[in-house]
Amino acid sequence: MDIREKLKNDILIFDGAMGTMIQNLGLKMGELPESLNLNSPEKIIEIHKKYIESGANVITTNTFGVNEIKLKESSYTVEELIHSGVRNAKKAIEDKDVYIALDVGPIGELLEPMGTLSFEEAYDIYKRQILQGVKDEVDLILIETMTDLYEVKAAILAAKENSDLPIFCTMSYEDDGRTFTGCNLTSMVMVLQGLGVDALGVNCSLGPKELEPLIDEVLSISKVPVMVQPNAGLPSVIDGNTVFNILPDEFAKYGARFVQKGVRVIGGCCGTTDRHIKALVNFIKDIKPQKKNVDNIIGVCTPTKSVIIDGVKVIGERINPTGKKLFKKALVDEDIEYILKEAIAQVDAGAEILDVNVGLPEIDEEKTMIKVIKEIQSILDIPLQIDSTDPKVIESGLRIYNGKAIVNSVNGEDKVLDTILPIVKKYGASVIGLTLDEKGIPKGALERFEIAKKIVDRAKDYCIDKEDIIIDCLTLTAAAQQEEVRETLKTLTLVKEELGVKTALGVSNVSFGLPNRGLINKTFLAASLYAGLDLPIIDPLNKAMMDTIKASKVLWNQDKGATEYLKSHENIKSIEEVKKESKESDRDLFEIILSGTKEEAKSVTAELLEYKEPLDIINDYIVPALDLIGERYENGDIFLPQLIRSAETVKSSFEIIKEKIFESSSEDISNGKIILATVNGDIHDIGKNIVKVLLESYNYEIIDLGKNVSSETIVKAAIENDIKLVGLSALMTTTVKSMEDTIEKLKDTDPSVKVMVGGAVLNKEYSEMINADFYAKDAKEAVEIAKTVLG
Repeated sequence: MDIREKLKNDILIFDGAMGTMIQNLGLKMGELPESLNLNSPEKIIEIHKKYIESGANVITTNTFGVNEIKLKESSYTVEELIHSGVRNAKKAIEDKDVYIALDVGPIGELLEPMGTLSFEEAYDIYKRQILQGVKDEVDLILIETMTDLYEVKAAILAAKENSDLPIFCTMSYEDDGRTFTGCNLTSMVMVLQGLGVDALGVNCSLGPKELEPLIDEVLSISKVPVMVQPNAGLPSVIDGNTVFNILPDEFAKYGARFVQKGVRVIGGCCGTTDRHIKALVNFIKDIKPQKKNVDNIIGVCTPTKSVIIDGVKVIGERINPTGKKLFKKALVDEDIEYILKEAIAQVDAGAEILDVNVGLPEIDEEKTMIKVIKEIQSILDIPLQIDSTDPKVIESGLRIYNGKAIVNSVNGEDKVLDTILPIVKKYGASVIGLTLDEKGIPKGALERFEIAKKIVDRAKDYCIDKEDIIIDCLTLTAAAQQEEVRETLKTLTLVKEELGVKTALGVSNVSFGLPNRGLINKTFLAASLYAGLDLPIIDPLNKAMMDTIKASKVLWNQDKGATEYLKSHENIKSIEEVKKESKESDRDLFEIILSGTKEEAKSVTAELLEYKEPLDIINDYIVPALDLIGERYENGDIFLPQLIRSAETVKSSFEIIKEKIFESSSEDISNGKIILATVNGDIHDIGKNIVKVLLESYNYEIIDLGKNVSSETIVKAAIENDIKLVGLSALMTTTVKSMEDTIEKLKDTDPSVKVMVGGAVLNKEYSEMINADFYAKDAKEAVEIAKTVLG
């Protein structure tokens, strides 16, 4: 039976941790767990058999870390380790009714813009794994323990485009409901559901108690089956070994509770063994699959920000060359900084979604769309609306967009519907439908409504949910088509009442050709909002339009207690003050660092150096900006992408400052040298690289020794460079001992050297047990430690 069919009526029980079981068998220091597929297949087969005997009906191949990046420094290939991993699973199953999941884990490097790995490079890495899994005839693909939604998208597309296998996908969350990169649960569900996975959920990082509130949230919003694989509680180190604190029966009680709430796929992650799975099977054997009540999510997102369309939301219209000479020039000149300033200004003014239109005949629209989307997403976490008439541009934009976007647009023409809707479905986007067809824009409301209904019905044929359809009833000019303006309002009401979908409208077209356009626009906006408009597409820098929306939200009972309205009227500035501020066009370096516009930082720094000393610029602008960025990061106001972008912006500013200093003197403005390394046996260095970026932005000189670094190499580098602070990183529990050995050798050589440690397997107690001087839970704490040690 296909596992999709089984999932409709049964509870699926996955196995537990592979790594824990391998460690219990005595994995050697630095040995790749996946190498046992070839070198000790009997051990892997035995582990699989234990899980099957415990009652698991899905086992995962020992291939979690099998990708070309992680295997780069080994003698193994992706193909041979996957092939042998699947072969071992098949030998363990024999003739039992058990499914084999190809286990696919994170690549181990950050994707752009946080790292250097491109989306398509990540796609190709995953494609190679998927193709081998398909060749070896696995039953499904498990994409697990992911923290970056962009990487998840690359993996899912690789699986969808190169196989027809079922796809289960889980991400790892902290107890604040965010992944390491800041992805929230709602965004995960929106994107994974849209991309068409067969089950989604959470795994690893936390025990069942800590995961329960996260599971409840996912269950409340996911239309697809929910999957959970908790750790066996929280880890601690006893006699140099990693031990988890939840025993099998307690683990199983939580598992039974999850199944009663509606979880359909359950298993275990770090610290769980066949005993945990056996207890789990026993506790849930009499529980029937539960139907869950799901709230329909209508919205769009980035990884860190979900915009739920449960009231009026503003779409900013300014990233569009129509009628804008300066914007056209910026597109032709590839002046990305100008476009980014437009994006930032709209967000600051209150836009909740940005329309992106770069259609000019004299440029490569597809190439420009990709670049603009990437650049906007590198500094802002606002969802985007991809606006083009070219299907190729739309698909390219959707492919590299990180999150769930809106497509602008389709219309009632059959050719357009049959070309664009499959693209919308493939990438899980929402789409705007214009109420026009081959004959143009109908004059009457009923005719426009019929086109809207056709769009909704055709979308259903492509399995696109009604929640993802947004109808634009089209604004016509009052100067030329006065009667038809009222028909637009009638159409809005009909669409809302009869079709129950969301609506959008480009409002300002109504006043074209008339004097005092602002008055016409805001009056029409108010009427449209009353008629049922959800998504006004406007210039958010137009205060009168934004004020109209704020007032309307109060009147339509969307702004409870008039909270937003009252807040917007605190400290209102006079017209004279606003005009005065508008003349001060240049933002200072402090604001530029906060927004993360790197090229602008270079030019402004060069201007400041004309009349300010380098150290004054550092102390007056750079350090305060970095401190505020760090504070916002710690408070959860911004997330890893924005933190890294601001740090990179500071580095670009420092480049200009250093050039100036070297021209005039040999003065060294470095705050000191720090060694960073991932310890011997560990090939994961994402965390270390993030720490490096932030430390460099505070002007510390970093000696990066890389990953899988021997203790001897670290000690030698510390001596040769007279190092006072060493940062060590580890992700794998098996390499904590290597970290302890390195610290011991450093202290034996030079007791004055301070060591800070970090990584997913560590905590403050761990660090004390292995005699580290400091534990840094994140990059910001590493900076504070550096300040303490080096000043």
